Amino acid sequence: MNKLINLKNKIIKCKKCPRLINFSKKISSKKRKQNLNEIYWGKPLPGFGSANSEIMILGLAPAAHGGTRTGRAFTGDKSGDFLFKCLYKANLSNQPVSKSIDDSLKLNSIFVTNILKCVPPGDKPKLNELKNCSSFFDTELENLKKLKLIITLGKVAFDNCIKYFKKKFKINKKIYFEHGKLHTMSNGIRILSSYHPSPRNVNTKLINEKMMVEIFKKGKKYIKA
Repeated sequence: MNKLINLKNKIIKCKKCPRLINFSKKISSKKRKQNLNEIYWGKPLPGFGSANSEIMILGLAPAAHGGTRTGRAFTGDKSGDFLFKCLYKANLSNQPVSKSIDDSLKLNSIFVTNILKCVPPGDKPKLNELKNCSSFFDTELENLKKLKLIITLGKVAFDNCIKYFKKKFKINKKIYFEHGKLHTMSNGIRILSSYHPSPRNVNTKLINEKMMVEIFKKGKKYIKA
């Protein structure tokens, strides 16, 4: 756990991407009406969960008024509301909501993080920003010694996760994103891809609660296999 704590401190202090740092500060000063009395986190956002986690849930980036506000990934935004409701229904968390960094949420062997540790303008990161942040993701993977499964939320998270394994194990074949598809890497870690639980995907019925809960239930079976 000490290594993850050290990593957390490095992420929080990171200033490699001025565009992202400035955007986070802008969001933190120009708050939404319903959050005017809150102090925003406004810094790069580390992942959270136990160092002994067997499952990683991997998104793209913190939400502007979610993780960037609350200081915890997928916390305080609609994507997170959907995600944690489904985790609870799959018996992977002790409660169906994640509201703040100091609530009573407990996860069942899950580490939650993002490829990019800062919110990008328009939810569109630049390639150099993804590259700058990739070392943090690499280190998270290296320090989760019991990790068996990565559930990627959305194509960008999936593509960047696959990029790590291609680099590490010199994989040349193309690996495509497909909802519910399972890929096994050379070191035995499995990657299960899912649509992102964004309001847009939920509203257009690209994904629903039943589909998301099924992904998590599949994940539970895979780590027991």
